[in-house]
Amino acid sequence: MVRQITHAGISVFILVMMAFYASTVGAHGKVTMEEDTCMRRIGENMIHLSTYQPQVDEEGHYCTDIPKAGNAILVIDLVDPSLRDMPIGMKVIKGSKVDEGETVTNIRPALYHDGVISTQGVLDQGKYLVLVTAEGVPPLNYEYHLRVEMVNYAAVFRAWIGPVVGLLLTAILGYKLIRSRRFRDWIASRGSEKK
Repeated sequence: MVRQITHAGISVFILVMMAFYASTVGAHGKVTMEEDTCMRRIGENMIHLSTYQPQVDEEGHYCTDIPKAGNAILVIDLVDPSLRDMPIGMKVIKGSKVDEGETVTNIRPALYHDGVISTQGVLDQGKYLVLVTAEGVPPLNYEYHLRVEMVNYAAVFRAWIGPVVGLLLTAILGYKLIRSRRFRDWIASRGSEKK
C-alpha cells in the first residue's frame, strides 16, 4: 500500500512539474518561429509584430498583450524577403473590428527594402486591431488583435490549472493515505517500536 501511494505521489509530482514547464515554455522568447504567436503567415509570406514600451521595460518586448496604457512602439518585421518588394501599409484601429473602430494610425502603402515598418503612438486601455496589407497579387492581409492593460483570463487559467489539479490530487492521495488501515497500522507499529 505504501509503495502504491509513493508511486502515485511521484506521478502527481511529475504532472505538476510538467504543468509548470508547459507554462514557462509558452513565453514569447522561448518558442520557434512557427509557434510564435507574434508571427503571421499567409502561404510562404511571414511577418512578425513586436511592441515596445521603454517607459515600462527598456528591454522588454510584447506581442498582443501590452502591459500598460501609454506610449508604444509597434514594429513589423517583414520576415519574407519578397514582401520587401511590394507596397505595404499598416493601420491601427481602436476596437476589435475594422468597421466599428476609430483609426489611430494609418501608414500609407510604401516599399520597405530594409524589411522594417515602425510607428509610435499612445495606446489607451482597451482593444486594438493592427491591419497590415501587402499590395501583392493577390493582396495579403494580416491582423493582430492587441489588448492594452487588460487581464488575459485564459492565460491566467492555463497557468494555474496544472498546479491546482496537482494540489487537489495530492490532497486526495494524502487523505486516502491517512484513512487507510495499513497506514494507521504502520504508524501504530512505529509508535510501539519507539517504546
